[in-house]
Amino acid sequence: MARWSHLAALAVALALLRAASSASWLNENFNTDGNVQTYYEASGDQVTKVMLDQRSGGGFNSYNQYLFGEFTIQMKLIPGNSAGTVSSFYLTSGEGDDHDEIDMEFMGNSSGNPVVLNTNVWAHGDGKKEHQFYLWFDPAADYHTYTIIWNPENIIFKVDGNVIRCFKRYADLPYPNSRPMKVHATLWDGSYWATEKGKVPIDWSGAPFAVSYRDYSADACVSSSGGGSSCPSTSGQWMNRQPSDAEWAPLGGRSATTCTTTTARMGGASPTACPPSAAAADPSGLHCS
Repeated sequence: MARWSHLAALAVALALLRAASSASWLNENFNTDGNVQTYYEASGDQVTKVMLDQRSGGGFNSYNQYLFGEFTIQMKLIPGNSAGTVSSFYLTSGEGDDHDEIDMEFMGNSSGNPVVLNTNVWAHGDGKKEHQFYLWFDPAADYHTYTIIWNPENIIFKVDGNVIRCFKRYADLPYPNSRPMKVHATLWDGSYWATEKGKVPIDWSGAPFAVSYRDYSADACVSSSGGGSSCPSTSGQWMNRQPSDAEWAPLGGRSATTCTTTTARMGGASPTACPPSAAAADPSGLHCS
């Protein structure tokens, strides 16, 4: 009996340790702003809900600044009619005209329509590097994993472990390689551009809107105020990373997948279907080649 009591106590202790570890990711890593709530799942995982209503949106931003790394989070998006909303996970050096930024933005839609994931890379204020994808699943039905890998040569965007885009550094294109960035997640009113180029604004009768985040991780080089950076021992896993063929999402086989290089915020074209050969032929860096 004593042995079983000991094992039971050990199991409880391990569960509490896991819960404490998973529960601490928000407070240990981020400031919060606006309408942000937290709760805990039965597993002990902390969930952060970012809310949007007519008075305010919300978000969180990292204490640390990073110069290169791998950043991952799980998100569950707004169910039903989310038209006009923008949910995001991104890195940015700030808000100046010459800022650097790496974006994963989820543009809301009317009920039943596919969700568009907008990826973009800003360097020295130049942000005309957008590619957009229709997600091949319902991102509001369950959590899905989104990853940004940023190294001196490539920026890799992943969904559920599948690479959907790789932006390669070219000599004649601006590339974010010298300015540290903070990690951000936000939910905001993007009625002016998010859905059908601004034709469908937010229906506030459905507010408050909420996006849930959990299981954040960062394996990254932390920048210091003195200008240096400290990289983890695991940085070799992503510092020179290029995705293998097996990592690429089979986008050509998924009917909802689309892409575009047009800047949607500037009134460009809506996403159009990508033939299977489009990625390999695209010189702007959809593939790292």
